[in-house]
Amino acid sequence: MGALTPGEAIVTHLINRRRVLRGALLAAVACPLCRTAAADEWGYHGAHAPKNWAKLSPDFKMCSTGTMQAPIDLKAPQLGAANSVTRDYKTMPLKLINNGHTIQVNAAPGSTCTVDGERFELVQFHFHHPSEHLLAGKAKQLEVHFVHANAAKQLTVLGVFMEPGARALAALEPIWAAAPASAGPEREVAGVTIAPEQLFPPSARHYRYQGSLTTPPCSEGVTWVVRAAVRQQRPAGPEAEPPGAAGHRLTAI
Repeated sequence: MGALTPGEAIVTHLINRRRVLRGALLAAVACPLCRTAAADEWGYHGAHAPKNWAKLSPDFKMCSTGTMQAPIDLKAPQLGAANSVTRDYKTMPLKLINNGHTIQVNAAPGSTCTVDGERFELVQFHFHHPSEHLLAGKAKQLEVHFVHANAAKQLTVLGVFMEPGARALAALEPIWAAAPASAGPEREVAGVTIAPEQLFPPSARHYRYQGSLTTPPCSEGVTWVVRAAVRQQRPAGPEAEPPGAAGHRLTAI
């Protein structure tokens, strides 16, 4: 593997910290379902680990009592019809946030997905390392979550697995190159645009289920659509840790 670019090194450091998001994806949508936990109320280790989330606050009780909790191990019987989910993503200015836990790309208005005829607006996308979902029992190196909301503030998240490949994935290069080195407010990268559609694999086959937020308060009612095919990218860090590694919260169904 060649030397990492400065942006790749930043992203690798952040997503390896294991507190990916801490609800940042929820705040972007600003709805009751997306209420976030305070930054230091939960984590992935020790007393604040996933098995203890429900004990940390009454607001987190769904993390242990919920019946549709995400993430899950995705298997063949859950495959959805290829044409039931479509996207209409536009090229957009690159707007980045380093929230101290991961790099998040905020979407400009106008990019949408449609699920069974219902339209959802793309709000943002972000990265998880290793993947939160398992694919037939195995974690992938990276999982990208594209977070959408409809007019009623209901959430749909499209997920894409990524693994190292021989070629750089061009759509990721501007993100790695411009990733902020420290936490701070959103910044727009002057003169740079991105095409998030290019991050999706050609195959439309996907796993689809009704689940939850993967962080406290673990609210349910989130539609998950995770691509079955794995996108190839240039390596941006170490190999994924095995299933069950710190930071992975898996729900059996």
